[in-house]
Amino acid sequence: MDPHTPLPNPEKEENLKEKRGLEHVTRLLSFEAIVKRVFNFVFCTKQSRTFFRVFELMDFRSFFCCTSRSDRKEKEKKQSTWRIFSLKELHAATNNFNYDNKLGEGGFGSVYWGQLWDGSQIAVKRLKVFSNKAEMEFAVEVEILARVRHKNLLSLRGYCAEGQERLIVYDYMPNLSLLSHLHGQHSSESLLDWPRRMTIAIGSAEGIVYLHNQATPHIIHRDVKASNVLLDSEFKAQVADFGFAKLIPDGATHVTTRVKGTLGYLAPEYAMLGKASESCDVYSFGILLLEIASGKKPIEKLNATTRRSITEWALPLVCEGKFSEIVDPKLKGEYVEQELKRVVVVGLICAHNQPEKRPTMIEVVELLKGEMKEKFVEIENDEMFRCGEVRGCNDGVSVADDSLDFVSEEKEGVQEIEKVVA
Repeated sequence: MDPHTPLPNPEKEENLKEKRGLEHVTRLLSFEAIVKRVFNFVFCTKQSRTFFRVFELMDFRSFFCCTSRSDRKEKEKKQSTWRIFSLKELHAATNNFNYDNKLGEGGFGSVYWGQLWDGSQIAVKRLKVFSNKAEMEFAVEVEILARVRHKNLLSLRGYCAEGQERLIVYDYMPNLSLLSHLHGQHSSESLLDWPRRMTIAIGSAEGIVYLHNQATPHIIHRDVKASNVLLDSEFKAQVADFGFAKLIPDGATHVTTRVKGTLGYLAPEYAMLGKASESCDVYSFGILLLEIASGKKPIEKLNATTRRSITEWALPLVCEGKFSEIVDPKLKGEYVEQELKRVVVVGLICAHNQPEKRPTMIEVVELLKGEMKEKFVEIENDEMFRCGEVRGCNDGVSVADDSLDFVSEEKEGVQEIEKVVA
């Protein structure tokens, strides 16, 4: 070492490192601010703000502030599974949203079948009415679909936000929805044998387990029902429609929100108090299990003034051990008795009106698979199933009156109600 060279000052070096680190952070934050300003300026019209809101909802900082190039490439790979479609492209794919291509209609809008230039088939959900509320539901659904990856959750192919058009593009499910096979256009074809029903029940449960336990942050679906369980070419379940979904912050047990959903599937604490939690999805899934086993709708219209919930119908039969009177007649007696018993009993305990009595979705999967025998015996001995003490299992609303007040503020909610009780 040259004796005339001054020795390095450790304190100065540390200060220099801190200064460089601050400069690096400042550059990153400045870059983020600049990009946001550019997007805000470019997409300043009302019709384009949805793109910016979706962009902002998605993990902006984690994408642009990766610690290494390899991290950034990994994120790019994950995000490349979906893309932004042009309106022209979707018009061409759906033959200008031709009525013959229409697969169905719900509160959000209509769903159309389409075929892209490469021959792949898609389903396109088109927003019915442009409004701030609908726009936010659109943004939330795109955000959540972009986050989740599971074999039993419907995959996002992309979206389109041009002018006042809001469209979400999914993989096409050739066997449509569980609803269409239980109560709709395919119900008379008896395509759902018992093994398929069990596969659908367990698969959809596993999809919800992912939302509750593996997604970050955790997600409450808030609209689990037969029409939101889609079936692929092999009749495997894919849970869909995240327009009403809520992200749950770490450590939170529930969120208080406006009530949205479908009468017959709503947990009482959610229907009356607006308390949405993972347990509300468990309740809805319990109703779905009873539907799968029996082929009955969640609410049955007995006459002009009286309706009966599926739980009120099934519980007395279970108390008397009459499972054969619960099973869907379309199965013509071809089912596994023990599996039927598991589906019905688990369905009823999931639909208990006391949230603390309901199992978690992880437990539901294990119970349906027959892996928690002691837990199942414990459930069977619950006071709910004691003859002469039929209680604890209702929809949280009187099904004998015509009051729809708790969801009537949402037009789409009323439409969903009409579908269920018709």
